[in-house]
Amino acid sequence: MIDLKLIRDEPEHVRTSQRSRGEDPTIVDRVLAADERRRAAELAFGTLRNEQKELGKQIGPLQGAVKKASDDDRAGIQSELDGLMATATELSDRVKAAEDERAAADADAAALVALLSNVVETAAPIGGEDDFVVLEHVGTPRDFAAEGIAVRDHVELGELLGAIDIERGAKVSGSRFYYLTGVGALLELALVNHAIALACSNGFIPVIPPALVKPAAMEGTGFLGQAAENVYRLEQDDMYLVGTAEVPLAAYHSDEILDAESLPRRYVGYSPCFRREAGSHGKDTRGIFRVHWFDKVEMFSYCNPEDATNEHQRILAWERQFLDSLEVPYRVIDVATGDLGSSAARKFDIEAWVPSQERYREVTSTSNCTEFQARRLRVRMRDGDGVRPLATLNGTLVAITRTIVTLLENHQQADGSVRVPMALRPYLGGRETLDPIA
Repeated sequence: MIDLKLIRDEPEHVRTSQRSRGEDPTIVDRVLAADERRRAAELAFGTLRNEQKELGKQIGPLQGAVKKASDDDRAGIQSELDGLMATATELSDRVKAAEDERAAADADAAALVALLSNVVETAAPIGGEDDFVVLEHVGTPRDFAAEGIAVRDHVELGELLGAIDIERGAKVSGSRFYYLTGVGALLELALVNHAIALACSNGFIPVIPPALVKPAAMEGTGFLGQAAENVYRLEQDDMYLVGTAEVPLAAYHSDEILDAESLPRRYVGYSPCFRREAGSHGKDTRGIFRVHWFDKVEMFSYCNPEDATNEHQRILAWERQFLDSLEVPYRVIDVATGDLGSSAARKFDIEAWVPSQERYREVTSTSNCTEFQARRLRVRMRDGDGVRPLATLNGTLVAITRTIVTLLENHQQADGSVRVPMALRPYLGGRETLDPIA
């Protein structure tokens, strides 16, 4: 949620952000009108309440005077009291109406503010999905033709290794589901353990969070807006399956005030992730690149807003450290404004090279959500300036299925075996290769 003061003070800045996202800038004007109504209702309510209090100060003494007055004076005092009581009744009705108007105006203003996405960083490239900026290429894709190797995709390799069973996944659960079996299952565990070990060495606290959350957690992180179509909801229980551990990690400190000296607080969560993949009909239908369920290791940071930009670079560096250890070529891109999630002010993606597709594909991302999620989830910090919202950031360390795709394809050998990167060998019993099953 955007700070209402920012909308009042810099409305054109917020309108520009909306336009750069390809979203409706007129919401800003509707917010300002609703805020004006809210403030007018607040003023009217306050004025009437003061009148009510002043009237009460007059009624009290008169009630005492009636009891003490002589018979000759009582009638006059009672008449004056009756008049004030009638005014009080009428004023009470007006106060109630003003209170209702204030509450309605406040709710309308809050609902409109909630429609606004986070204000994008001015350094983010403007445009849509294809308008990203490539920041760096790391590593060089293998020339399989020069090596005399016919490239196999991860599906064929997974079958040769006995690592991926897509046919039975579809039989049991439907399309875009799978089984990881044998060395495939071991490879997931190796990736998870390697990722958690790396995160812990960088000061993250490991967390196994719940994968089912209440609506407030999903709404607070911004996943019931533009991303709602991809969220699984359990209607009978009014609960949601998370699409990323970002959701329960962001809600972990909801309604809390954290001491500024304890920041940054960094958590790394391992969880299953569920996505409906609405709108992806016909895209990546082969294999396990785009699926309805996968496991993921996610980094999450609560920090001082003034340090959020630097924290974002640190998270990106840790993502790169992990990808470097897997020895696969990749590139880092600065995501364009029209392709940002509603909570993100800026996002960097790492895209790994996929040989069978001859292109780079997203495997990790990191977003700076500034104070947007913290305001919605009421996570605040206390420092010398008082209590105020903090900043939240997230970053994927490893999305299992996509990482397995890139590992198998980039490290495949002519006989169908797959070389194991040095960093993963300790987690795979020292294996140097994953070999085809007999």
